[in-house]
Amino acid sequence: MTPPRTTTEPDAHPETPLARTRRARRVDRLLAQRYPDARCELDFRNPFELLVATVLSAQTTDVRVNATTPTLFERWPGPAQLAAADPDELEDVLRPTGFFRAKARAVMGLSQAIVERYDGRVPNRLADLVTLPGVGRKTANVVLGNAFGVPGITADTHVLRLSRRLGYTTSDDPLVVERELGALLERRDWTMACHRLIFHGRRTCHARRAACGACPVARLCPSFGVGETDPVRAAALVKP
Repeated sequence: MTPPRTTTEPDAHPETPLARTRRARRVDRLLAQRYPDARCELDFRNPFELLVATVLSAQTTDVRVNATTPTLFERWPGPAQLAAADPDELEDVLRPTGFFRAKARAVMGLSQAIVERYDGRVPNRLADLVTLPGVGRKTANVVLGNAFGVPGITADTHVLRLSRRLGYTTSDDPLVVERELGALLERRDWTMACHRLIFHGRRTCHARRAACGACPVARLCPSFGVGETDPVRAAALVKP
């Protein structure tokens, strides 16, 4: 059996665009088998809760956000209530998520904008979502894909890293990665493919020490060898 190509081997035959597309889709199918439960790991009951939770997830973990949002939405269940929140009380609730002052301003600002511009409803168009305070394309695509069923590429930290490692792009620019990754996959698969990449990045393809020897797509990855290649030691690195 041919071993995976390491990053030190010369690339005598550059990959064609068609071959890259086929490889990307095969990688996605294999990741679907490894992570059948891949999903948005933020808890939410409606588009507004997901929007706020996604904004709060910056520079912290989904686990921390999920521990905070029940109290948040019990006190301020919708845009009108959150827009009128007492800033000191809101900051106190958001303190565990870090950068709580900036996050309080952001969620109050986006809530006010939703009330004033969109009759209290979270808009379901990218062009509208990105006009809200603290909402960029990444956050907008999370909301569109998971709350409205509109396919989108979520160019978060894991998606950016894995897209480069898998040879889908050479760019660090989220907009470029969004475009190039989207061109490789069927549009209907965009949202779930990103969930699978995020799951893989959190559990196996770690930033500092990837578990290459336990990776289901090792033979399709041009970066095989950036992490632990021994199967036993690699398996110990995989997070459940």
